Amino acid sequence: MHTLSVKSYAKINLGLLITSKRADGYHTIETVFAPVDWFDTLEFADSDMLFMRCTDPRLPVDDDNLCLRAARILRESAGTDKGVSITLDKRIPFGAGLGGGSSDAATVLRTLNELWNAGASADDLHLLAVRLGADVPYFLEINGLAYARGIGDDLEDLSLTLPFHVVTVFPEEHVSTVWAYRNFYSRFGRVVPDLRNLVKKLCLDGDRSVLGAFENDFEPAVFDHFPVVKAVKRELLDYGGFYASLSGSGSAVFALFDSSDSAEAAMDAMRQRGFRCCLTNPGFSMDREPCS
Repeated sequence: MHTLSVKSYAKINLGLLITSKRADGYHTIETVFAPVDWFDTLEFADSDMLFMRCTDPRLPVDDDNLCLRAARILRESAGTDKGVSITLDKRIPFGAGLGGGSSDAATVLRTLNELWNAGASADDLHLLAVRLGADVPYFLEINGLAYARGIGDDLEDLSLTLPFHVVTVFPEEHVSTVWAYRNFYSRFGRVVPDLRNLVKKLCLDGDRSVLGAFENDFEPAVFDHFPVVKAVKRELLDYGGFYASLSGSGSAVFALFDSSDSAEAAMDAMRQRGFRCCLTNPGFSMDREPCS
């Protein structure tokens, strides 16, 4: 094998509606996942044991890391004792609602299944992905937009991409998903809009009147507790975004733009404030091919 490098992309949520709380404590949601051009890079190298390093010293590289957990459960499932050395070049902010950890775990499952000749089927990998986290199946299976419900693992590939420029900003606040689920303002009794068909109208027909339905139920509580996040959304709209929203449980915020000029101006302003951000071009989908 020698060395293999693979990109691991982030996502945003176009709408995130929390619809109920299950008896096991998990919440059910409806959302649309969309990929953005912000990525970590995972490098895989030969090793007799499972070993991991990371360019960000704040992240654990023990069994709490989803990459190592993914490698271990695949090895257990395949009945093999093969090893690998994984180096994670961490670029996607964590505590941002961008799914970076889930994406990295999916990349490990998919890549090691091939490198180890583990022989796991798509269904096998899906079950392993669900064990790792609700967002992991999306990154494992779908390149573009996906409608998700349940705890986020019941997926439908919409075979769509966003036809807009997307600016995604991390306001340098880390929001715990556990905190977000404990503090969001529940609206369980409402009529839930049909996000699946509304996003088709948006992307295929250009019907922007549907965007009001794409609310994020974490947003009010996050904005109340993290005012800088609220300010970033307002500024993205001021710079010409025609829609802006929190992604996931935050703190990342994204906005949709018609023109590259206005998107780049917004991104430049955010960078001047010291915020990390990325620009995603219209029609973007995740590239699954190794980069080396």
